[in-house]
Amino acid sequence: MWDTIVKSTPEIVGAGIKYSIPLALISFVIAMVIAVATALVRTTEPKGSGITKFLFKLLKWIISFYIWLFRSTPLLVQLFIVFFGLPSIGVELDAFTAGIITFSLNTGAYCSESVRGAIISIPKSQWEAAYAIGMSYSQVLFRIIFPQAMRVAIPPVSNSFIGLVKDTSLASSITILEMFTVSQQIAAKNYEPMLMYCMVAVYYAVFCSILSIGQYYLERYTSRYIVTGG
Repeated sequence: MWDTIVKSTPEIVGAGIKYSIPLALISFVIAMVIAVATALVRTTEPKGSGITKFLFKLLKWIISFYIWLFRSTPLLVQLFIVFFGLPSIGVELDAFTAGIITFSLNTGAYCSESVRGAIISIPKSQWEAAYAIGMSYSQVLFRIIFPQAMRVAIPPVSNSFIGLVKDTSLASSITILEMFTVSQQIAAKNYEPMLMYCMVAVYYAVFCSILSIGQYYLERYTSRYIVTGG
């Protein structure tokens, strides 16, 4: 058993470093851009009138539909649609690109709700007070709202990132050679599926535990000015 573990570890961990981790990191960065942008649109009241107000409301509806769609359908189905379905309409993507697109859109939908909730948790009186002293929208956003909202958003967003790392195992269904795929290939050779799947579960647990520790210290850092107790 130990000989199998020693021989298999470099292959499985190597697949994690080469595919699983980059897939999760790139997808999460793109997802956060999507999440922040969509959350800002959904928490902003349209100004002006006429066509401008209509277009803004239309944009908010499109964003709401996107979030509903990706939160209401299985991730595996989304992967199959992007990788196997799009070629039927002339859009062909390599497996890694298809994975990034799908994971980014899926995680972005969930994180958008987390970011939106964090933004609206900040009292409107803070917006009004900042405007009263002459601050612009961007100044209020980056100096007043985001620093506070970030502290609120870190736990749910971190959970989404940890979930994304585990969800990369689904990339095996679209031929990406990530950790789970490699463990399956090794199990097919050595006929020890129980051992191989337990091994890959342990490696996923290690990666996610490291992220959980990072989340803990990030929460402590963003809460350093919070006074607790009586």
